[in-house]
Amino acid sequence: MAYGGPPTAAGSGSTSSIRQVKLDRESELRIEVGNDSPLRLRLVSGNAEIFGTELPPEIWLTLPPRLKIAVFTWYGATLEMDGATETDYTADETPMIGYVNAHAILEGRRSRARASSSDDSGSTQGPRVIVVGPTDSGKSTLSRMLLSWAAKQGWKPTFVDLDIGQGSITIPGCIAATPIELPIDPVDGIPLEMPLVYFYGHTTPSNNVDLYKVLVKELAEVLERQFTGNAESRAAGMVINTMGWIEGIGYELLLHAIDTLNANVVLVLGQEKLWSMLKDVLKNKPNVDVVKLQKSGGVVSRNAKFRQKARSYRIREYFYGPANDFSPHSNIANFNDLFIYRIGGGPQAPRSALPIGAEPAADPTRLVPVNINRDLLHLVLAVSFAKEPDEIMSSNVAGFVYVTDIDIQRKKLTYLAPSAGELPGKYLIMGTLTWLET
Repeated sequence: MAYGGPPTAAGSGSTSSIRQVKLDRESELRIEVGNDSPLRLRLVSGNAEIFGTELPPEIWLTLPPRLKIAVFTWYGATLEMDGATETDYTADETPMIGYVNAHAILEGRRSRARASSSDDSGSTQGPRVIVVGPTDSGKSTLSRMLLSWAAKQGWKPTFVDLDIGQGSITIPGCIAATPIELPIDPVDGIPLEMPLVYFYGHTTPSNNVDLYKVLVKELAEVLERQFTGNAESRAAGMVINTMGWIEGIGYELLLHAIDTLNANVVLVLGQEKLWSMLKDVLKNKPNVDVVKLQKSGGVVSRNAKFRQKARSYRIREYFYGPANDFSPHSNIANFNDLFIYRIGGGPQAPRSALPIGAEPAADPTRLVPVNINRDLLHLVLAVSFAKEPDEIMSSNVAGFVYVTDIDIQRKKLTYLAPSAGELPGKYLIMGTLTWLET
């Protein structure tokens, strides 16, 4: 967490900006930090947590601008805030009882899985929880709580993030998975020691539905292999965060994720219709439980412009860190040293070969080499671990670079990378993910 010393005293003749807030049992303080300056927060007495992670007593926590959090207490707490907020208020109607009850049931399943005979793979499988619901229903927040509570009990559950629109583990445009060993830091977020990341390259699955499905399947197969060799991870299970697109193709992709990742608990947030539809379609799978949970009243609705800004901040965080404490490097490469590909496209069938009225469609999983030109400016590219081009589809990525300049005459490409030195691979993947560094 980002901790600081005691707040500096206000200037001569002015009053301190510190405010004290007392929370009753089972209530929460909902905070939106302002856009321009951080907020400092500390627990003075009692116990409180942020999305399942306990606050240490008497230590100032620095919350960066634009952060939205809820500080919940089970038994009562006194908090202090130093600085201005966009908004803050207390709420005593929260869904936390339902959430912690769900956690308790998952804990029981983990314990039974750990105690089961290793001969029966079904009984040694812990809960595979998929959190579904419409946009702005609190899916990411609930996922964090369930992961943090499990980690607090000594488990190492696997977090799977299928939300390419925002990205909780890494930048948007990716599907990813990582083990969670400690409660998640409310400021720094998910630790990134060894995440498994596949680059989809777009922020909506409608750009290439088939590719999205292929990458979810690749991720699932790797996780299955890891679970086969690790009984403890298998018993700890996984928590799967999903997109907010729940109709049409979005619903189809939800069912695909449930099936491909063998989810056995479906938590539906804030929508009766979706819960009813899933309950009906999954009734033939007796080992899958579909549970309806209330969404938090503190969830903030976000418009398209806000989401675009949030994506931009996530990409900036990758290169510069949550607190602007990373030092990315500008590097120059020769055109000949890089091989850039996009997935999807390629030759189309002639109209004469198609049924009447059908439109020719490009191959959604075809690998297409890209000529380096000015069109690459401001794109975020993924660096693949692939050793050969035909391995790109099935390979996860090492990280990302941002194209800052293209010199056609000198055949030089300038890019921003998190660190200096050679890239870990020579094959780069492009999509439609752009970023304008400000």
